[in-house]
Amino acid sequence: MDQSVGLRMFGSDAIKLDRMDGMNFTRWKEKMKFLLNVFKVYYVLEGPPVSVMTEEEQRKRKQDETLCRGYILSTLTDRLYDLYTPMTFAREIWNSLEEKYTDEKEGADKFITFKFFEFAIEANVSILDQVHEFLILVSKFKNLNIEIPEKLLVGAIITKLPSSWHSYRKKLMHTLEDFTLDQIQKHLRIEEETRIREQNLNGASSSKVNYVDSKKNNKENNKRRKGTWNSSKKNKKDKKPLFEVVCYKCGEKGHTYKETEDGHEVMMGDNHTSK
Repeated sequence: MDQSVGLRMFGSDAIKLDRMDGMNFTRWKEKMKFLLNVFKVYYVLEGPPVSVMTEEEQRKRKQDETLCRGYILSTLTDRLYDLYTPMTFAREIWNSLEEKYTDEKEGADKFITFKFFEFAIEANVSILDQVHEFLILVSKFKNLNIEIPEKLLVGAIITKLPSSWHSYRKKLMHTLEDFTLDQIQKHLRIEEETRIREQNLNGASSSKVNYVDSKKNNKENNKRRKGTWNSSKKNKKDKKPLFEVVCYKCGEKGHTYKETEDGHEVMMGDNHTSK
């Protein structure tokens, strides 16, 4: 197969593989083996080249070696790609992956089981996104030939809901209906959208109340200031000028009478005193 044609086919969505992260090695290996056979390059993984080859055979072997190595590396996660890209030959990469992840298969069993029970859904992240992440984790059990009943998965999702969903979780656990995975995800989506909508409405109402209270307080403050100013203005308006004031002591205008502490009588508004 032509190298450019093979690369285009391998990159198409129709035959795209999930990236191998170590936990899905068994499934990845079977799919990769099938594709490499389709592209007629799997033979480079079966053993070293024969000692005597024509120039054309050498050229084809080198091209197939490059393609096979590129196919394998392109389906690894970035971490594994960086780890294995220094290896020159496809067979070296393949054997190293087999040795590492076949030996770790038993440990992977325990690791995935631990992650399954440890997984918890948090309140500050999309509930449905976390449910999808949990189901991806569950799918890895298929590599271990472990089948988890759908009813058990639904129960696990309900029990892993955050504490802020306690009332809703209790409601689901006490219902007589048996939900499928699709049904429980639909219920969770509706509940999550309802909570977000109510939260937005409560936030808008709170802002409106604060605005009304602020407006009311400003209006009352303005009324008080206006009342004080009017009262001051009224007092000034009611106060008569000194030349119209009548002294209650002598009956004449233009001054007022005040008695001092030493007994002298002072004509306020005049420059002489009387006793």
